[in-house]
Amino acid sequence: MSAPALIELCGVSKRYGERVVLEEVSFALPRNATTVLVGPSGAGKSTVLRLLVGLARPDAGRILVDGEDVASLDRDGWMTLRKRFGMLFQEGALFNSMSVLDNVAFPLRHHTKLERAEREQRALAKLAAVGINEELAARTPDTLSGGQRKRVGLARALALDPEIVLFDEPTAGLDPVTSAAIDAMIVDVGARLKTTFLVITHDVHSCAAIAQHIGLLLEGKLLLFGGRDEILESTDPTVRQFFDRKAEGPIRVT
Repeated sequence: MSAPALIELCGVSKRYGERVVLEEVSFALPRNATTVLVGPSGAGKSTVLRLLVGLARPDAGRILVDGEDVASLDRDGWMTLRKRFGMLFQEGALFNSMSVLDNVAFPLRHHTKLERAEREQRALAKLAAVGINEELAARTPDTLSGGQRKRVGLARALALDPEIVLFDEPTAGLDPVTSAAIDAMIVDVGARLKTTFLVITHDVHSCAAIAQHIGLLLEGKLLLFGGRDEILESTDPTVRQFFDRKAEGPIRVT
């Protein structure tokens, strides 16, 4: 019998007041692969991330992690579960009052019993894995470029060797050259670590570059979910409208 999906959404719906943000969304996240949840702004992508880390609760449906319904978790259960996740925030969420090295070591200081020297050694290894050298590690985040801060954010997300890393718009605000470099980094790190990545983005170029599996969210509904080539080669008019960007005006599910 095969193991359950690492994460599974089963008929998940969420609304804020009268606004329906997600409507009966279901998918199983493939293990040890990069899945991209793509869609325009307001499609419900960020809400999926909030639900996964317990910052919001679904109004209907279930969220399963290794087959366990997270609705049954108490506060301690959520704290334990969150240690299995790493998170790369859209704006980095780095501490400018700390060095880059201390930013990456921060989770190790709070969630392990490692001595300082070993924490720093591990942090430097994570930084090296994303292309940040020791000279940059000694600086503060506000002295780095946007692309460098994204790399530091990923190093921190990987600090505790999580089973899954969540990416919130990893190329947002970056120029095309830097965006391509970040995409290449995600592909490289994902291939080397064999970690489960879930990326949310509205960037179709980034999606095509990094995804092994793609889910297309439109107006809170999951229109399609499948392998990269299956989705990118779909002839569905709504899918083509989103990926080809040939039509004007809002994209609507037909």
